[in-house]
Amino acid sequence: MDDLVVVEAERRTLLALAYRLLGTVADAEDAVQETYVRWVRLTDAERAGIVNPGAWLTRVAGRICLDALGSARARRESYVGQWLPEPVPQDSLFVTPFPDPLDRVSLDESVGMALLVLLESLTPPERVAFVLHDVFGVPFAEIAETVGRSTDAVRQLASQGRRRVRERRARLATREQHDAVARAFLEAAATGRLDRLITVLDPDVVLISDAGGRKSAALRPVVGADRVARFLQGIARLHPDAEVVLVPTADGLAALATLDGCPDAVFSFVVEGERITEVLAVRNPDKLTQWS
Repeated sequence: MDDLVVVEAERRTLLALAYRLLGTVADAEDAVQETYVRWVRLTDAERAGIVNPGAWLTRVAGRICLDALGSARARRESYVGQWLPEPVPQDSLFVTPFPDPLDRVSLDESVGMALLVLLESLTPPERVAFVLHDVFGVPFAEIAETVGRSTDAVRQLASQGRRRVRERRARLATREQHDAVARAFLEAAATGRLDRLITVLDPDVVLISDAGGRKSAALRPVVGADRVARFLQGIARLHPDAEVVLVPTADGLAALATLDGCPDAVFSFVVEGERITEVLAVRNPDKLTQWS
């Protein structure tokens, strides 16, 4: 089989990897494109010496993402308002690159908004080590080549990321609980009653909205059940013609709002127990391309 066909077959896996590392579809696509450029630039002899093209591409993509994470943090300092990862639908190719249902479970969890937000708090090497090893099963020795650390150091980096992720997962509701609360939220919002909406929100709930300066959004987090409920009702009054439906995502059900048939916002929920503790609202059009 032609070597270009072999490496092209890895595209879906590389996109899924890069998305988990960078948090947006556009950045993931750029990273994968750069990975293929580096493959094409190899000499025939260099390509012939690569026993496992998939492993080579994964290491290179990981390195490109590691470098990109550093520059991304600098770019976000000038980002208008709050920055959130890009939500994607449950059936997106960025969610599940493998057909095995057992693989799908862990891969879905690793791309939920709640965990993507958590991954943003890790250092770039921690994020790369954790995602490459715990999600994609890359051996520590190969990750060491990617991040330029010793194998023991990489093992420690992945362990630190794993601990943070486990602590986060332990607090989250089950998928069934999450979806029940999401349905209760939409029903309460449909009534227009503030008291009904507040009942599904944790007293200390936090709402973060990301519009990237392209649409109206809260430039700072909104904190507290009463404030968040009023903020959400304000959005509803501004867009009375919006259609809001629940859609499946890696986290569970989220709310998709459309205006004139176009996606206007995706509201993802972090649920602990029987209440929503975080509302992650993405309105930046650049981050809604997967919902058209």
